[in-house]
Amino acid sequence: MTDRAVHRGEQQALYDARRDSEIPAHGLRLIVVRPGDLDADGRSRLRRKEEADLAALRKILPRVSDEDRVTDAFRAWLLGEGWTPVEPTDRWTDLEAVRGEERLICEAKGRTEEKGIDADISYRQLLRRMTSQDPRIRYVLVVPSSSVKAVERVPAHVRELLRIDVYEVTDDSEVRRLPA
Repeated sequence: MTDRAVHRGEQQALYDARRDSEIPAHGLRLIVVRPGDLDADGRSRLRRKEEADLAALRKILPRVSDEDRVTDAFRAWLLGEGWTPVEPTDRWTDLEAVRGEERLICEAKGRTEEKGIDADISYRQLLRRMTSQDPRIRYVLVVPSSSVKAVERVPAHVRELLRIDVYEVTDDSEVRRLPA
């Protein structure tokens, strides 16, 4: 019995029910990992074998797209650089951020089989979003390392004229700005 005179099993069931309803209600995805899903003994005690546990988690956790990885890494980098992500003014924009009077409008791409075609599409998407002549607005293309050569087909001086910056997100999620 607990201090509230409730059996521990009943208390756990109440907690689980609340968790199952409240976490998704706040826009979060709930993933329950039970001891049996990991390397555990017959009494559900974890053995804490990192390699085996990581392999099990890779099977359990949903795979996010590489575009999500690129966007998340760039968002984290922006925060570290003093930018504040804001609700995009265009519903198709992947990410928008402000810092003082500056604004970035970003298009992110993940790994793809058709790097050249996807780079061309990305530039076209940015061009459509160029609705303001405000020089404080920069347009950003964020790509994984595997797509850098494809996006560099547009010469640096052209990208500079159009106020387009290109950022690379490496496989280990480091962010680098390509030279203008």
